[in-house]
Amino acid sequence: MTRTQGDTRALASSLHGMDGASYGRYKSLTGRWTMDGFTLEVRRIQADPFAPPSRIRVDVPASTAGFPAELHDSDVRRRALGGYLLRALRRALSGTPVTVDAGGQEVLARSAIRLDDGAVRVELGVPMPGHGRRIDGKQAARTLTRDLPDAVLAALRWETADRAAAEEFVHTVEDATALREALAGNGLVAFVADGAVLPRRSGVDERPLDGAVPFASPESLRTTLTTPHAGEVTGMGVPEGVTLIVGGGYHGKSTLLRALETGVYDHVPGDGRERCVTRPDAVSVRAEDERGVERVDVSAFVSHLPSGAPTDDFSTTAASGSTSQAASTVEALEAGADVLLIDEDTSATNVMIRDARMRELIPSEPLVPFTDRVRPLHADHGVSTVLVMGGSGDYLDKADTVILMEGYVASEVTGRAHEVAAAAGPARTSEHTGFPDVTHRVFDPGSVDAEVRGRRRVTARGRARLTFGADDIDLSAVAQLVDSSQVTGIGLALAHAVHTKLLDGRRTVGEVLDGLDRDVVEDGLEGIAHGALSDYALPRRHEVAAALNRLRSARVTELRAR
Repeated sequence: MTRTQGDTRALASSLHGMDGASYGRYKSLTGRWTMDGFTLEVRRIQADPFAPPSRIRVDVPASTAGFPAELHDSDVRRRALGGYLLRALRRALSGTPVTVDAGGQEVLARSAIRLDDGAVRVELGVPMPGHGRRIDGKQAARTLTRDLPDAVLAALRWETADRAAAEEFVHTVEDATALREALAGNGLVAFVADGAVLPRRSGVDERPLDGAVPFASPESLRTTLTTPHAGEVTGMGVPEGVTLIVGGGYHGKSTLLRALETGVYDHVPGDGRERCVTRPDAVSVRAEDERGVERVDVSAFVSHLPSGAPTDDFSTTAASGSTSQAASTVEALEAGADVLLIDEDTSATNVMIRDARMRELIPSEPLVPFTDRVRPLHADHGVSTVLVMGGSGDYLDKADTVILMEGYVASEVTGRAHEVAAAAGPARTSEHTGFPDVTHRVFDPGSVDAEVRGRRRVTARGRARLTFGADDIDLSAVAQLVDSSQVTGIGLALAHAVHTKLLDGRRTVGEVLDGLDRDVVEDGLEGIAHGALSDYALPRRHEVAAALNRLRSARVTELRAR
């Protein structure tokens, strides 16, 4: 049970009293302090000035917070209001050493904030100040008893909030959610609103590019969807089936695809992509040289191997570009993807296309190009594909929809594309028909171990790497990860799956992911943490699966048709 220590004055007195003392004295602060208008709980004190920051929790009761129920009376609204409050608190804490995991352009469910019947709880990091290994009690007192209370009372109360901005934030997220939920019923895989700003400032700055060309839908693809706050919204609907995005270099093809990749998330007001949405189970697939592959059925794309090794049970410690992309495609389907997003720039050419001349020269090529599988994938499994292609016309006669990007202006050229394909002669008849059923795998839970010498070790190394137990998982090619806190969430989700025996050596990957989804719905975001004090964001099931598939220690014990 957490003990109550005292009030603001007592905390300030304690900190001043330990000024110059050994750094370890800070641990005596652990417990709950009653501040003016909220409660401060010191949860963990860092071991020394060079360790990760100490962890504190702020609880603002509903009577003090005062936010209207209509801003937090659903899961979507709570996530949205939480996203707004974290960003408001970050602004209020600017210039102080206190940190809050507020995120970037995407609005994710985060452990840093919880709203419960109007009460607000926020998790924060505080590097406790010191002179070497001696306590700087005066600075600590300024931070915890002046700067922090000022920020909390400014940012986490309706009385002092920017009410119009808070409402706009919640309404923006709720509208985006409504647009995304409307996609399947309208036969769409994605929607890009007229006026959207898709280009970003740079590869390391996800804010909208100043002066960018606003998006405008081709008339033939213009669709109107209804939202609860903005009303009717008009833009480009990307239909189910096979969609090709074509155009010259630097004309916006990959920019449009990137907007579709991140359209699985909601965005903050002013991002430019607030009304650019994609189905929740859309997955970006790319080539990834040297990644490990553990017992994946890649026979849809690799008919045979010169060594005679089976392709329906394929493993390697260092996949080529083609086999890695084949494996990633099948793994995405295994995890439940209903849309694949593929860019030629990040793909292996030989698994994407194979022209007539190369077929003539090498008739026994074992690779089955995606051109032969893209239509059966939709016909047999209902999985749509959106491809960016600027260097090959092999997909023109495969596409249901062709979008041309010229100077960031979109036009629909499906009819012209089919004419071009027809003029080139009859399409080659593929010797490969249909798309095989997906084989589901069962992992050995003993090979998915987050512990090192009895202690859980789950640490995000930015967005590209996760330390999980004794292993480092390379996530650099998992394109839809947008936040390092998601990476921490992935590690905690995998550890939770083993700890709760969801990953039990009997359930398939899909069944484990279904169980994780249920646990989050039933127990909330905190349910997967098991006491971890790290900041984390809720990952999608697809990124959890991607990490499991890249965990080199993980072993598959069974392949199962389902």
